[in-house]
Amino acid sequence: MAHKSTGVDRLIDRRSVLQAGAALAAVAPGLLRAGRAEAEPRRPAVVIDSQVHAYAANTPERPWFRVPNWPPHVTGDEMVAAMDKVGVDGAIYISPFSMYQYDGSYAVEVQKVHPDKFALVKPVNPDDPAVADVIADWKKTPGTVGIRIIMTKEAKRTPDDPGLERICRAAVKNDFPVNVLFWGNVDAGTALIDRHPDTRFIIDHMAIEQPQVPPAPAQPWADLPKVVELAKRKNAVIKISGACTLSKEPYPFPDIWDPLKRIFDAWGLDRCLWGTDWTRAFAVVNYEQAVEPFLKTDRLSDTERAMLMGGATAKAYGWSPKKT
Repeated sequence: MAHKSTGVDRLIDRRSVLQAGAALAAVAPGLLRAGRAEAEPRRPAVVIDSQVHAYAANTPERPWFRVPNWPPHVTGDEMVAAMDKVGVDGAIYISPFSMYQYDGSYAVEVQKVHPDKFALVKPVNPDDPAVADVIADWKKTPGTVGIRIIMTKEAKRTPDDPGLERICRAAVKNDFPVNVLFWGNVDAGTALIDRHPDTRFIIDHMAIEQPQVPPAPAQPWADLPKVVELAKRKNAVIKISGACTLSKEPYPFPDIWDPLKRIFDAWGLDRCLWGTDWTRAFAVVNYEQAVEPFLKTDRLSDTERAMLMGGATAKAYGWSPKKT
C-alpha cells in the first residue's frame, strides 16, 4: 500500500528544504569566490615588457629628429606610472629612434632615476666608422643590455653592409644581443641572421609590419609563413610586441590568437618575448589595452603566460627588474 503523505511529513520536507537552502546560501559566496579564483589566470610573478619608448617633450634643449604621431611626451616617470597601473614590473627601454636617432642620453637619465624598472637598448649607427667603440662604451654604461639596428626597406641596408658587419662583430665581443627591426623586409633580415651565426639577435615586432594608425592592414599576417620559417635560426629570439595593433576586432582583440599560436608553436615560448611597443602603438591601443589581453586570455596556461610575459625576456637580456 502506497505511503500517504501526512501534514507532519510535508512540514518536515519543507523544513529540510529551507535548512538546505540556508546552508547553501551561507557557503555559496565562498564557492563562487573559489570558482572565480580557479577560473581566473594567475598573474606572472614578474611581468617584463620587452619594448617601451619614453621621451621628453620636443624642446630646443632636447629637440626631436622628427615628430611622429605619438603623445607630446611620455617621460620616464609617466612610463613608470603607466606600467604600475597595470602591474608591469619592468621593461626593456628602447631609446626611440624617431626622436633621438642614435643618442641614448635621455634613456640613461631615466634609468638612473628608475634603475629597478628599466634596462636599456639604443640604436647604433652603421655609418659610424667608430661604431665598435660606441658599442664598447655603451656596454660600460649602467643598465645597458643591448643595441639596436634598423633594417627596414627604407633603411636601404643589405645583409652584407660593412657597417652591419662591424656592429655584429662588436656585439659578439661585448656580449650584447642585437635588436633588429626588419618588418616588411624579412628576407633581408633572415639573410643577415644567417651571415652571423655567432651573433644573438632579438627580432622586433614579430618581423611583421604594423600600422601607425588604425585600421589594421587588409592582410596583417601576410608574412607569417616567413616568420614561422625564421624560427629555425637558433641564434634568434622574437618579440611578440605590438600584436594588438594587428587586430581587426575591438578590444580584447580575439583574432590575434590563432596567428600568434603559430609563432608560439614554431619558436617555443622560451624564445618569445611579449611587449607592447608603447608609445609607438599609442594611436592604435592604449597601454592597458596592450597589456590586459595577455594577462587575461585563456589561450595561455599560467606557466606559458609566465614565460611569455617575463621569463623569456629575462633570459634573452640577462636582466630582471627588482620588485619592491
